[in-house]
Amino acid sequence: MRKKVTIVGAGNVGATAAHWIASKELADVVLIDVAEGIPQGKALDLLEAMPIEKRDVHVIGANDYADAAHSDIVVITAGIPRKPGMSRDDLLQTNYKIMSDVVNKVTTVAPNSILIIVSNPLDAMAQAAFKQSKFNRERVIGMAGVLDSARFRCFIAQELGVSYKDVEAMVLGGHGDDMVPLARYSTVSGIAIEALLPKEKIDAMITRTRNGGAEIVKLLQKGSAYYAPSSAAVQMVQSIVRDEKRVLPVAAWCTGQYGIKNQFVGVPVMLGSKGVEKVIELELTADELAQLQASAHHVADSVAKLKL
Repeated sequence: MRKKVTIVGAGNVGATAAHWIASKELADVVLIDVAEGIPQGKALDLLEAMPIEKRDVHVIGANDYADAAHSDIVVITAGIPRKPGMSRDDLLQTNYKIMSDVVNKVTTVAPNSILIIVSNPLDAMAQAAFKQSKFNRERVIGMAGVLDSARFRCFIAQELGVSYKDVEAMVLGGHGDDMVPLARYSTVSGIAIEALLPKEKIDAMITRTRNGGAEIVKLLQKGSAYYAPSSAAVQMVQSIVRDEKRVLPVAAWCTGQYGIKNQFVGVPVMLGSKGVEKVIELELTADELAQLQASAHHVADSVAKLKL
């Protein structure tokens, strides 16, 4: 029996995530949105592609959360996107109201699901979803580091002119301007990038990674990134539905790891059928640890504004 994944929000990120899931034949998909006709139309359009792609998944669109019943995973993308000049934190109060409404409805119909939060500001929204859902910490996860690491990997591959397949990277911390790309844990076929690139090139790529979302917002002028964010969320979905035990950087509830307690922040985890099955503690330098804790402190400041 196929798994069932509900995606809340039929905008660019949500609809594209539905496309990735269906094209990979990972699960049946329910696409939910408040706008009448939009999720239904996009779902039908995607469903009609299945005979061409030779994939057997069901895709439906709905306005009613009843269709999300018994979902294994719920991916929440609902919220307003960033516009030029806006930070992720500028979305805080508006998207918190949306998140609260969505989580209340989702947990009523799918109380055993795993929640993957994509809405910004990511870490604060994950914490809001965790508090409201009352799910255990393993079942609420924020999509952050997978996307940020992918951007870092992309820039490394472009700079070196090598295959994207051979590049691995690790980005920790909050999904914001003070995220922590770790050059020491970034490699090309196992070779540290510090042995392949001068420090100034690496520093420039780290800065570009931190500003990756803003760079795309500025180019688009209306809207924000959606191909890479949706792909990142679906990599997490795949690791869960197939119990792959992938080690991925995500926003997870920390219980003292890295000196961070009782909050969400980006850390590497093992992701399997139960959600976050283990938080992995890397050996960090004093400077790296200080950067991570400073990023976590910024997340805590944002969460404090929500008065959860």
